[in-house]
Amino acid sequence: METRMKRIGIAALLIVLFSGVMNISAGDDEKYFTVSGVVKDKSNRKKLEYVNISVPGSNLSSITNEEGAFTLKIKDSIRAKEIEFSRIGYFSTTVPINGKDLSDQTFYLTPNESQLKEVVIESWDNPVELVKEALRRVASNYSNKPDLFTGFYRETVQKRKKFINITEAVIHIYKSPYPENIDIDRVQIFKGRNLVTTKVSDTLAVKLLGGPNLSIYADIVKNPDILFDEESLYNFSFKMENPEFLDNRQQYAVSFVPAVTLPYPLYYGKLYIDKETLAFTRAEFYLDLKDRIKATQAILRKKPTGLRFRPDEVLFVVSYKQRDGISYLNYIRNELKFKCDWQRKLFATNYTVLSEMVVTESQEDPVSNIPRKESFNKNESLSDKVTSFYDDNFWGAYNIIEPTESLESAVNKLKKEYK
Repeated sequence: METRMKRIGIAALLIVLFSGVMNISAGDDEKYFTVSGVVKDKSNRKKLEYVNISVPGSNLSSITNEEGAFTLKIKDSIRAKEIEFSRIGYFSTTVPINGKDLSDQTFYLTPNESQLKEVVIESWDNPVELVKEALRRVASNYSNKPDLFTGFYRETVQKRKKFINITEAVIHIYKSPYPENIDIDRVQIFKGRNLVTTKVSDTLAVKLLGGPNLSIYADIVKNPDILFDEESLYNFSFKMENPEFLDNRQQYAVSFVPAVTLPYPLYYGKLYIDKETLAFTRAEFYLDLKDRIKATQAILRKKPTGLRFRPDEVLFVVSYKQRDGISYLNYIRNELKFKCDWQRKLFATNYTVLSEMVVTESQEDPVSNIPRKESFNKNESLSDKVTSFYDDNFWGAYNIIEPTESLESAVNKLKKEYK
């Protein structure tokens, strides 16, 4: 139980008074061109969030934000001819590019709902056996060598609808072979900035501990402790759901809910498993909040005396991208919603902490591990490690998750302070 509680602690929050920060920054001068725009559903013109954008034949990728917008910076050295868009439930599509900037374009994805009605996917008799077999195939479906990725990480804290913290970073992620455990996997902050900082006058500051390490501990394939391994499958009830498509590949969809009561909270959600390879391609799961005391113990590290804390939602989304027959970690999102109020106060205040990481590039062989002294500690807060400042050209050729309009508005307020 101790190990599992430590793994669940990835979502731990540290609520403390505001403290100072230090500076980390670097530059990048690589030549690149930019493709930007918005991705929409072709049938209803709805903007599509979390669409994966990649350059076929390369390890370059990004993702759309909650408003369907994206900016993809493509290095000239790649000599890219096209970009690909993919999302669960849609046919993937490719768009030709010519090595020049392409701005403010609209791209469309076609839903495959009608196609799915005509497709018959043989179903396993028992969804538990399907998940068990997918777990057994991890060694063959995922990388069996060390990998070093570059990713973009952002975490935000909202008090009601107001942003009280926005922190971003380019990170390096070292992953040992997937058959091995996560103990030697590490994350390093390459460059970062804090765009909105909690004011000293605020009565409460919210900090996320170990945030960039999300790319290690929330990797459900390499760290099955966060959900389940083969031995703990029977703590859950599984059900086959309607099949889906991802990257033009048929996917089994399996939902799961807790079937037992344990001293710590379990998760419920849905898994997507590639029909051909039985690789996990996506997972969406929520922490079971039926027992609020157990849930609070799992996610809250510290709070001031007299503060009451109530968790409302803890969500994870984890996706993988297949390249040359091997699946690699692609995107992780963690969303925490909770209420806080002080004793003898009538109304509670809503808070939302959102952290997300997208792998934007990977290093070719050979790779070496990140030195321990340079890695990000699970007990550190990113907002304490980077300086508050604004620079339009800060990211250079690095790909980021495009900010939403609400984020832009919050940052614009900061920019005015620097004029």
